[in-house]
Amino acid sequence: MNLLQTRLGRAGALALMLPFLVSIVSGADWPQYRGPNRDDISLEKDLLQAWPQSGPKLLWTFEDAGRGYSGPAIVEDRLYTLGDRGEDCFLIALDLPQSPEMKPSEAWALRLGPKFDFQGNSWSAGPSATPTIDGDRVFALSGNGDLVCAAVDGREVWRKALPADMDAEINPIGGGPKKLGWGFTWSPLVDGERLICTPGGPKGTVAALDKQTGAIVWRCTAATDQAAYTSPMLAIIDGVRQYVVLTNQSLLGVAADDGRLLWNHPQRWGTEVVNSPMIRENRIFVTVGAGGGCELIEATRRADKFEVASLYANKKFANHHGNLALLGDKLYGNSQGTGWTCLAMDTGEIISSNRMIGSGALTYADGRFYLFLEGDGTTLLLDQTEKAVAEVGRLPLPQESKLRKPSGRFWTPPVVSNGRLYLRDQNLLFCYDVRR
Repeated sequence: MNLLQTRLGRAGALALMLPFLVSIVSGADWPQYRGPNRDDISLEKDLLQAWPQSGPKLLWTFEDAGRGYSGPAIVEDRLYTLGDRGEDCFLIALDLPQSPEMKPSEAWALRLGPKFDFQGNSWSAGPSATPTIDGDRVFALSGNGDLVCAAVDGREVWRKALPADMDAEINPIGGGPKKLGWGFTWSPLVDGERLICTPGGPKGTVAALDKQTGAIVWRCTAATDQAAYTSPMLAIIDGVRQYVVLTNQSLLGVAADDGRLLWNHPQRWGTEVVNSPMIRENRIFVTVGAGGGCELIEATRRADKFEVASLYANKKFANHHGNLALLGDKLYGNSQGTGWTCLAMDTGEIISSNRMIGSGALTYADGRFYLFLEGDGTTLLLDQTEKAVAEVGRLPLPQESKLRKPSGRFWTPPVVSNGRLYLRDQNLLFCYDVRR
């Protein structure tokens, strides 16, 4: 067992003690955005620690996932994702094969609304949010803001058109139409009987819906920022259950029970804000690309109020699209300018970096990082020690999608679930066997 595995064991044990988000699923499932605990860490074990030169075995390819960057959500033998097919956006359910000789079959596809695109868009069309599975319900969000609750048999239960029904708005910094930008990309968060959303806009940045009916339970009217491309995160800080949300204007803490604004840390980011906050106890790390850098915030409860302090803010680490993994007190991921980087969360100091490893989306599983390079879709298997990283596997995609926009890249994070590695390039979904 290497150093990172030891740390992950302690961090994972603490995470599992929290009363977390979705109904109980097995450790091998991937029921929502960023995995079981919404942190890009798979709970899988007994996976390949190195790959042969040809890479792990390709089990199957599904070629009709539609246009988009939505990641897969998986519970047992069912996979859900989103994609634009023709003029419409769909929530797609696949029945996964029971043997390596079989391919997945489409169980159903539910129309969410019209496709997401706009004139002059050469980067990113289609949906980017990942569905959330909770018991016998699936929650999905299209790029245009069609929020739909579906039963696992494909029946629509309820829906909301966020711009029309909730005056929802996305910050358009970086491109896209006014109040819509690059579309609604946050992934719904289930917490008990509520569905937590970040509609953004003048009626409140954060809202809680009754997950059974879609009725608004509360909306945080004290915060009216337009939504960014980040997803809401659950935290318990000094005993208070709350949702942490990052926008272009601020970092917010919103009370879970009634939606009151607990704290607000103003910070104006001048580009797209993509990465969701990373939370460890009462410390919250944020990072933004295009020179935005990073900042560590500490929220402390004083009697019935919270005080917020910035512990550091610097330009040493800036991650735009590719997400991060927090293991113990170390952050891992790509930083613009330094490449693959290990960062000390509490101090902001770079422990190690490797400029030869490019930017990409990552997942951590069984002592290894899976890095899906945004430039060409190659997946790297990385072995990280305290001071260095080694490539122990390389997997080029067997084919590339023809639906990707001219300037679009490979931005869907990899998923490791039930001994399988899932990679998506628009309409193409690949499944590999990564078990020992």
